[in-house]
Formats: sequence, C-alpha cells, structure tokens
Amino acid sequence: MSPDVDLTVPLPGRHALRDRFLAFDSRLFEFAAERNWPFAEPVLPRLSRSANHGVLWFAAAAAIAASRSPRGRRAAARGLASLGLASLTINTLGKRSVRRPRPGLDAVPRVRQLKRQPITTSFPSGHAASAAAFATGVALESPKWGLAVAPVAWSVALSRVYTGVHFPSDVLVGAALGAGAAYAVRGLVPPRDPQVPPARPHADAPALPEGDGLVVVANKRAGSPDRVHALLDLLPRAEVVECEPRDLGAELERAAGHARVLGVCGGDGSVNAAAEVALRHGLPLAVLPGGTLNHFALDLGVEDETDLGRAVSRGEAVRVDVGRFRSPGREGVFLNTCSLGVYPELVRERDRFASRVGDWPAGVLAAARVLRRDRHPLRAEVGDGTHPLWLLFAGNGTYHRLGLAPARRLDLADGVLDVRVVHGGRRPALRLLAAAVAGPLSRSPVHAAVQVARLRLTAVDPGTPLAYDGEVTEVGGEVTLEKLPEALTVYRPLPGSWK
Repeated sequence: MSPDVDLTVPLPGRHALRDRFLAFDSRLFEFAAERNWPFAEPVLPRLSRSANHGVLWFAAAAAIAASRSPRGRRAAARGLASLGLASLTINTLGKRSVRRPRPGLDAVPRVRQLKRQPITTSFPSGHAASAAAFATGVALESPKWGLAVAPVAWSVALSRVYTGVHFPSDVLVGAALGAGAAYAVRGLVPPRDPQVPPARPHADAPALPEGDGLVVVANKRAGSPDRVHALLDLLPRAEVVECEPRDLGAELERAAGHARVLGVCGGDGSVNAAAEVALRHGLPLAVLPGGTLNHFALDLGVEDETDLGRAVSRGEAVRVDVGRFRSPGREGVFLNTCSLGVYPELVRERDRFASRVGDWPAGVLAAARVLRRDRHPLRAEVGDGTHPLWLLFAGNGTYHRLGLAPARRLDLADGVLDVRVVHGGRRPALRLLAAAVAGPLSRSPVHAAVQVARLRLTAVDPGTPLAYDGEVTEVGGEVTLEKLPEALTVYRPLPGSWK
C-alpha cells in the first residue's frame, strides 16, 4: 500500500493566520495526549480499528436492517449511502487538496497507539467523516436508531485523536463533511415523514379494540411471521391464516366469508389480491406491510404493526381510489401502478432468472436483455393515430418526484391516473433515462405526461404483457384504464392520533 499523495512535496510558505491556527491545533492535540482518559484504553483503539474500511458501519447497518421494520431498513440504506458519498468525497478531494502530515506520536502513550499507523495525509479524518455520515444518515430516516448509533460514531471520531493519528481539526472537519454528505443524500432522496400524513377523506369503519372480527391472511413467502405475531400481541382476538402464495386467493375468499374486516400481510402483489376481494365483498381492508417495497402501505401511512393495530382498535380509516384495467377476457385492479411496454417485459425476464441468480442480478440481466432489443414492445392507437412506445405508465394517483426518485403519492384519493409515456425511437435506455430525469415535467422530447380519469388504448397487439402491482398478465385489442374513486376503505392512523 502506498500513500495517496506525495508527502515529500514541500509545505507551502508561511502564513500568519494559518500558522497560528495550526499551532493552536497542535496544543489541543498535546493536551489530549497528556490527559488520562478513564476506561478509554481498552475500548477506543479497538473501536478505531473496527471502523477501518467501514466494517463497523456495515455491521451496524446489517443489525439495523435485521429489525425487519421498513423504517429500519431505510435507515440502514440511507446510512450506507451517506457513508459511500462521504468516503468518495474524502478520498478524491479532501485528502488530495490539503497535504497535512500526521501528528507526531512522541506525546502519545504507546499503549494507545495503533499497531499499524496510517500513511495517508492527515486532513481531514476519513474515519470521522464515515462515522458522522452514517450516524447522520440513519438519524435523518429514523431518529430512534440515530440516537443508538450516535454514541458509537462519536467514540470513533474521538478515538482518532486518542490514538494519535489525527489532529482535533482533522476530526471536526471530517465530521462536518460526513454530516454534509448525509444531507446531500437527503436532498437527492428525501426521507418519508409519517408525521405529515396525506389528506384523504375519512371513512366509517368498525373499531375492533381486541381485533375480534379481523381475519389476516399472511403470505408465508413474505418472510414476516414475526410481524404477524406482533400484531396479535396488540389485537389478541384477531384470526391469522398463513398460506403459500398459490393459496392466497382462495384463503382471502374464505376469510371474507366470515370477517368483519379483511386483513393481509405481504407485499404489494398480496395487497392487490386482498383489495380485489375486499371490493367484491364490500369489506374494509387492513394492510400489514410484509414485502420488500410496500409501496401502498407506506404511501398510506402504515409502516408497521403498531400503526395498523392502533388504527384497527380505534376504527380509524380512510377511503382511497382504486385503478382498474379492462381488456377482452382480462380485468383487474391496481392500487399502485399499471404499465405496458418495457417494464412488464423486464419483470418477465427477471422472474425467469431470479430463482437461479437472485433478484438483483436477475433484474440487471433482464434490463440488459430487454433494452438491447430492436423492436418496440408496444404499439397503440392513442388519439390521432398509432404510436410506437417504449413504456406506458399509469399511477393510481399523482406520483411526486422527491429528489431523483419518484418516491411517493401524497394523496390516494385525488381521482386521477398519472399517465406517463416514453415515445418510441432509437436507444431505449437513453430515452428511458431521459424520461426518468425529466420527472414530472409535462413534456420532454422523449416523454409526455398527463393526468386523466380514464384512458383508452386500441389496436394493442394480442399477447402484450401488462404489469400491475408487480403481477403480469396479457392483454390485446382495446385496453381501458380507469379510476374507481374512493372505492376502498382502508385502515390507517388519522392525523393527530400519533402518540
């Protein structure tokens, strides 16, 4: 391993203000070195080494994600993203812009010194930057987890002065850069704020203090039995039915026959199936998020079993819109999105490889295969003629861009379909990327957006795949997308009920 910069380069000439600051910084370092730090000797050097290469923070992220709460998983992801940006900034700009040598170790007791001394420049502290970035990123998503991580991050930053590898100013500036990186990530992808719930019409729904009359059908493959059991601790008289995905529809129908409230635990596909049954039987729906993304539950404002248990026990519910698609021989509903074109084909390709290589590698492989094809996946008559399209997306409600991610809907009862199309042409990957960057703009050279209550497509090729809430079917001929305004009653804590 070699230094990241040439430390033999002569230092710049004298500067009175800078020299005064460096002298003060050195005195602070010597003051810290001479002090006796009770209980620090067996802890801080080990803690400092554990943070090398971010190992400590990756382990912390894994522990936070293991909590299985959506907020915990998002906090872990945000912490790691912040750490990554901080490390990139420090290693590419910070270390190379200020060529400050490490402190001398004469004043530092040998028992404190690290066995392997760093050979990169001293300013700023990469360990302090990573610690502050991870802790700040976690806290911006989950203040409770942030409080748990903060003492560890503070101790790591402090250990860099204690072990003699950084001046105090190196640590302070590094921590400031790390916190800044976390706020930069927040600017790109803002966190969800459940304390500012969307405005939706309230609905009358039965209050079930003990859960009597609630039947929850849980998808076993969702991997969240602990969440269902936690809900039973809150609503002990609720009935829970666990089943395989292939039996989900039948179990939902059976539950709807004797339930006052139909509940479901699973991902968006499971929630979609439950919503269709609840609509048909005129039942209110209780959604316990148990999938990977849980778009509908999170946009609704239900993050975990505590939110759902509180809403069901108090009878707090709202009415939400439901999207519906119809084609000869095919009909279904969607709570999140419905799309034709590239995305349904990508989902199909991904499902072909997911069992062999895993979801994420399968997604990358599917995208590469779909986007290099020459043929347009969709041709449809819209308005004045037949148009080749790479993608037609219809959201159940207006999707708002928060940062670079099309993150969420602020109202699930706004009465509109949020329709986006990506026009046909060459280089689909570039066109799709340009459409994503354009976001909510009404028009761009490659995409268009409109909000309507109903959309009719004609001359759709038979066998064209259509994706809805993660599921895929085939349509052809005439395809109609429409809204069912305020058609479904769903439980969720109402504004002002959080305690």
